[in-house]
Amino acid sequence: MALAGCEGGEDAAQAQRPTPEVGYVVAQASAVPVAVELAGRIAAFEMSEVRPQVTGLIRRRLFTEGAVVRAGQTLYEIDTRLYRAATAEAEANLASAVATAEAARVRAERLKPLAEAQAVAAQDYTDAEATARQAAAAVRQARARLQTASVNLQFTRVPAPISGRIGRSLFTVGALVTGNQAEPLAVIQGVDPVFVDIQQSSADLLSLRRALARGGAVPGSTTVSLLLEDGSEYGPRGLVQFSEVMVNAETGTVTLRARIPNPEGLLLPGMFVRARFEQAIDTDAILVPQAAVTRNARGEASVFVVDAGNKAAERKVRADRTVGNDWVVTEGLKPGDKVIVQGLAKLKPGAPIKPVPASKPQVIGAPKSAPQPAPKG
Repeated sequence: MALAGCEGGEDAAQAQRPTPEVGYVVAQASAVPVAVELAGRIAAFEMSEVRPQVTGLIRRRLFTEGAVVRAGQTLYEIDTRLYRAATAEAEANLASAVATAEAARVRAERLKPLAEAQAVAAQDYTDAEATARQAAAAVRQARARLQTASVNLQFTRVPAPISGRIGRSLFTVGALVTGNQAEPLAVIQGVDPVFVDIQQSSADLLSLRRALARGGAVPGSTTVSLLLEDGSEYGPRGLVQFSEVMVNAETGTVTLRARIPNPEGLLLPGMFVRARFEQAIDTDAILVPQAAVTRNARGEASVFVVDAGNKAAERKVRADRTVGNDWVVTEGLKPGDKVIVQGLAKLKPGAPIKPVPASKPQVIGAPKSAPQPAPKG
């Protein structure tokens, strides 16, 4: 009987304990940027190989290795002696052809009235006229050969095809180069601006496109910022220009290309960087304070919500990333849910609670003691 009385007293004490007060926030759908950080590699905006178009010995190199060159600037001079001689020969051949054509033309003009008067055979006039036409054609051929010789002479000066920074010279003065050789004399790369080739998983890109298709997301900004290899942030920002139309079969990734200003030449082709940009905006995401989200041993996220009977209910959610001090919840909550953010220390599923808005200070008082038995007289 004494034991039963003791148990009844404990039940009465529990019944007298106040309902714990918890603070909640109302879940609301927000437009949250889907920010990504992906690996990328710097590539030259332009690249051109400097190649000779004629055969000969290199006489002079007219640039400093590693310097900036301008389009049209002469970089190499090839021995011109053979090409000057060829040009002079072509000029002489043209003069000879012009003289021959003039003589043939005059002879044909003299025979024309004689042939009309039948003073000479008509065949003689026909032959003279044909000879004049052949001589005129020979003049045109000689003029074309002179133009070819002049162009080859100009090709002895090897110009820069584009503006940019030139690398080391792969041939030295005195080397024999040919017009059809495989190796370039040097390589010029345009490095302001530069391209950043960004690699993204094809699975992530497919998931994003599906979200865009069903209306759960809208396209985001194309502005890109870079993190350099030493962890520092690169100042100027660029723009994503396009996405490759095929997946790399070896890596399973899709290449995105961004264009970044490089006025100081800090970014070099081949450098690895990290690219940050907002690929889309999730219009159905819900932001939940980080204090409200707990994870179990398997890393699964959950929150407590206020159910219809003012009891605590545990809800599994998907929270893969953060924005500021909030988790971005994409599954498990819907707008209007009351998410408990205060008073979570000893909260258990199904426990009765007294919900108040989280902005309202919680009233934490001492627990009421059980009624004391009246003193015996």
